[in-house]
Amino acid sequence: MLDAPGATTRAARSARSALAVCVSVSLPALVMLGLGLWGLDRGGMWRDEAVTFQVARRTVPQIWRLLHGVDAVHGLYYLLMHAVLGVRSGEVVLRLPSVCAAALTAGLVAGLGTRLVRPRVGLWAGLLYAITPIAGHYAQEGRSYALVAAGATGATLLFVGAVRSGSWRAYGVVLGLTCWLHEFAVLLLLAHAVSLALARVGARVWRGWGCTAGAVGVALVPMVLVSRAQSAQVAWLREPTWTTAGGLLRTFLGPTDGVYWACLGLAVVGLVGLVGRRGEVTCAGVALPSAVLPPAVLMLVSQVSPLYVDRYVLYALSGAPLLVAAGAERVAGVAGRLWSAGRPQRHPRPAPPPKTGPRAGSFLLPLTGVLLIALALSHQLPLLRGDRDPGRRPDDLAVVARVAGRQVRDGDSVLFMPAQTRNAALAYPGAFRGVRDVALAESGAGSGSLYGREVGAETLLRRMAGLDRVWVVADRDLLAGHWRPGSPVERAKLAVLAERFVPGEESVQGDVTVRLYVRRPAVSGSSRPLPAPPRPARW
Repeated sequence: MLDAPGATTRAARSARSALAVCVSVSLPALVMLGLGLWGLDRGGMWRDEAVTFQVARRTVPQIWRLLHGVDAVHGLYYLLMHAVLGVRSGEVVLRLPSVCAAALTAGLVAGLGTRLVRPRVGLWAGLLYAITPIAGHYAQEGRSYALVAAGATGATLLFVGAVRSGSWRAYGVVLGLTCWLHEFAVLLLLAHAVSLALARVGARVWRGWGCTAGAVGVALVPMVLVSRAQSAQVAWLREPTWTTAGGLLRTFLGPTDGVYWACLGLAVVGLVGLVGRRGEVTCAGVALPSAVLPPAVLMLVSQVSPLYVDRYVLYALSGAPLLVAAGAERVAGVAGRLWSAGRPQRHPRPAPPPKTGPRAGSFLLPLTGVLLIALALSHQLPLLRGDRDPGRRPDDLAVVARVAGRQVRDGDSVLFMPAQTRNAALAYPGAFRGVRDVALAESGAGSGSLYGREVGAETLLRRMAGLDRVWVVADRDLLAGHWRPGSPVERAKLAVLAERFVPGEESVQGDVTVRLYVRRPAVSGSSRPLPAPPRPARW
């Protein structure tokens, strides 16, 4: 029995729709994957990546012990990376989970645009996310932020589905795990609450979302309690300013002027659909709160207790390309209507028979958008290329390790100032093999700390008294006196170097100095004692 013509047409239309959805989701993911893999092996880790590398290679009990004293906020990520690096240890493998997470995020952004508007909007939004320099930056870092962005975007996609279906379980599980990857992802709940308010949903939806949000919040309480006790880790942060907010906006929409202003204009146009029909979330109603609320709330809180860093709210980036793509869709719609209205009217012709094949015109508009995004990529390509340079990171511990490997010999003594600079030796132990770490009392793995437990000031002075020379790996600003350490041990290091040693050859690599200190020649008739260890600072 032959199928009816209408059934054949519907089947062809359904196949074209499925193909459009597949392309709109997969192409951005592939572009992001390619950009993420490009230049992934930079040949060196910076300090935060080195922490991930050395902590993840500890045993699970050692990681668990560490989290009780420091870095609890990254605990789940360290356990995940422990499994990854257990398969193969290396810098590229360290960054691969972030690359895959960024590719997944680009696909999820495309999925949101497809579900909330149409496939070509999803395609444009996903590609815009993929070419954004900040997305590429964190796609190539061995830290948790790209994974958090993937989890938050996935939770938002499940949120849209839950509003329509009423099933909130998957949304709660994904968002809960994402918050355990980084607790500031909980701010996404505020964005979703505003999205529900803009959609004017009924009490049943509010009740389902509220119960899920409450469960996520309760599950996060242990993390909050432990991380509050470790707040000294972010004591270096400062209050964000209006300049900070403007910089984040430019980062989200495009660092180069042409891309920034074009995307800003389209994002404003995309706000036209902020409030739709009652009970239905719109693209703008989801994208705007997701992009604005987490950074804005964290910046406001940081006026009282500084907590803001742009990477903590990387997941908010997903909302920006959705707004831009929605604005582009509206502009395209208006342009199409104006074009149709301006064309001369002709006598109506009989309607042609329905076609089952794709029309050439159906590809023209999406392709135009893709070409414009490719043009934006060409404008930002120098930024993406420059970001692959290890010098763009705050430091390059591999370079420090290479310098130490050339200059320091077996049996030499090394002093790390402050203790955090020991990170170079922990990440690249081969360069420091056979040296004597003067200040170290117990390793990081053994002491449940990041950089190891150091001896007290008096013990340090006794150890230094028997040395004729010592290599110092130090923060350059610390040696220059630009800041004064609060630790008595760090002040004792500075004091004994100034009193009994003179600086010799050195190599400066970024913020780190590798310098040789030689014992000061004795002065005839003078026998000055070693300085007493400094007293701890009093409040």
